[in-house]
Amino acid sequence: MDETGADSTVGAGLLGYGYAGATFHAPLMDAVEGLELSRFASRSGDRILARFPDAMVHEKPADLIDDPQVDLVVVATPNDTHFPLAQAALEAGKHVVVDKPFTLDLAQARTLIALAQDNGRLLTVFHNRRWDSDFLSVRKAIAAGLVGDPAHLEIHFDRFRPQVRDRWREGDGPGAGIWFDLGPHLVDHALLLMGLPDRVTAALALQREGGRSTDWAHVVLEYADGKRAILHASMLVAGGSGRFIVHGTGGSAVKHGMDVQESQLLAGMMPGAPGWGEDGDPLVLYDAQGNASRLPAEPGDQREFYRLVGEAVRGRAPNPVPPIQSLAVMAVIEAAERSAAEGRSVELDLTAEERAAWDESRT
Repeated sequence: MDETGADSTVGAGLLGYGYAGATFHAPLMDAVEGLELSRFASRSGDRILARFPDAMVHEKPADLIDDPQVDLVVVATPNDTHFPLAQAALEAGKHVVVDKPFTLDLAQARTLIALAQDNGRLLTVFHNRRWDSDFLSVRKAIAAGLVGDPAHLEIHFDRFRPQVRDRWREGDGPGAGIWFDLGPHLVDHALLLMGLPDRVTAALALQREGGRSTDWAHVVLEYADGKRAILHASMLVAGGSGRFIVHGTGGSAVKHGMDVQESQLLAGMMPGAPGWGEDGDPLVLYDAQGNASRLPAEPGDQREFYRLVGEAVRGRAPNPVPPIQSLAVMAVIEAAERSAAEGRSVELDLTAEERAAWDESRT
């Protein structure tokens, strides 16, 4: 593979064309100038060619990884394949984007980070919801001091899907279940807003009849100064819960509605079209006297992830999601699973060096 120059086009290849690949990765990459998505590896060749008629569809992931036209490999396959496919791509000298969750455990994540460093390649995780309107609105309010010093953060990622569907995400294999599916988004947001916790206390449950994996998660991140972040995900919420709730020394902020980009993509809207990412649900602020005011929500734009990935590959911008931040997410995911299984609070399994690197990545 030739070195990607500062002004060159980045050739991208997508492994997998299931829900994540077709709904998020492909349209977002296709909408970013300087990224050329022309290679796929999937059994859904007919669907891919209907959307990308000039694409080449490989039968096997290895064929795409070996393709000399591919600079950047995007892994959007089932969770238990993230590690081996990302490892193979890095060993082949490719830059790599891995869909969340990063891997199945910390050991795998550490191996990939070391491999990327040894090979001098970009490795990042698709934490696309950093560019959601709800998160951007809450982060801006906190940064502006509108709630004072945050003491309580609550984030929900709830759906109403009472019927168990026949898909790997809801199966009983490694990496299945709601905590591996939606937990990474919740954890990533909490760490960016509140920092690394001292302990994690979690409860995971299976609530739906016929379910085969966790479909309810309630996780508390505990901080030494008494602060708390509560992360909740469920498949049996038809309505009534806020998306973000922040209480601080100066007031409170509540964001009820979710970012609209996923629903827009499902409806066939092209990223960047008029109305893209515009969120009509305001952020509600409460001052010290309990008076409410409303701020327009920040627009969301998940294209920014891939724009920054392209710039980072060219050497013109930093990695938008540094691997150490994704490692920290995996540390919380793993701690929560251990906490739920053992019925106790659990500390993060991060070394002093990793904690220092995480602190540095946020400056």
